[in-house]
Amino acid sequence: MNKPRVSKKFGAIVAAGVAVAVVVGGGITQIVFRWPISPSPQPVGSVAGPWHLVFNSQFDGSSLARSKWATGAWGAPGVTVGNDNIEQDCYDPSTVRVSGGALSITAIAQQETCGSVHQPYTTGAVTTYGRFSFTYGYMEARIWLPGSGKVADWPGFWAVGEPYSDGKGEIDVVEGLGGRPCATFHDVTGAGTPACAKGRFTGGWHTFAADWEPGSVTFYYDGTEISAVTSGVTSYPMFLIVQLAVGTSMSPPDIAPETMRVAYVRVWQH
Repeated sequence: MNKPRVSKKFGAIVAAGVAVAVVVGGGITQIVFRWPISPSPQPVGSVAGPWHLVFNSQFDGSSLARSKWATGAWGAPGVTVGNDNIEQDCYDPSTVRVSGGALSITAIAQQETCGSVHQPYTTGAVTTYGRFSFTYGYMEARIWLPGSGKVADWPGFWAVGEPYSDGKGEIDVVEGLGGRPCATFHDVTGAGTPACAKGRFTGGWHTFAADWEPGSVTFYYDGTEISAVTSGVTSYPMFLIVQLAVGTSMSPPDIAPETMRVAYVRVWQH
């Protein structure tokens, strides 16, 4: 049997995960390598490291990884009230799906009852409450925000103290405010000033991140710094939330049905 003649560049090509041609006895057999370039993804952009990946959810299966995520507000099971009392929605696990390599949360104009209140909208949320929390680190998500041109409804990717209570601080990595993607750090009093990004952030995938360090929180959109906070930064352990809220004064005119998609959520630490 003739030995395969393999290019010296074979190792580099394999690492890149592209198609490789191996010549065997005059014929060509094509081998396709599908694994990612890096076995340990790094944050998007030039951010001071080194980093060690401590949480990685890629939503590449057909169901939500229950070891990492719970549905509903604050990890409560079943249909729950929203995370904020200004919402006019109920969180229903049926609106949360994993398929095609992404998590999707869909808001619909369907009345539902939660907390003994009839709400005009049904939507969803996922949280790492009771499953994963961290103190300091770089949190990043790749998100397809709802809307066309302007951000629709009140989507959010954020972190808050665990166990949840007021006065522990809150890191809103991205939320739709008035049709724009905005980042806010809320101190122990709840105070915080949003920093909203210019440009179009709907109709495609974008990365939203926050680097939480002792004494500072720096926000990055698509690897570019948009804001930094250096006062009032807390050190309480925080858990993650991804949600699509509807029917609030924070959002533009409510749009339903509308869907928020998430390709991955990751957290690194030094």
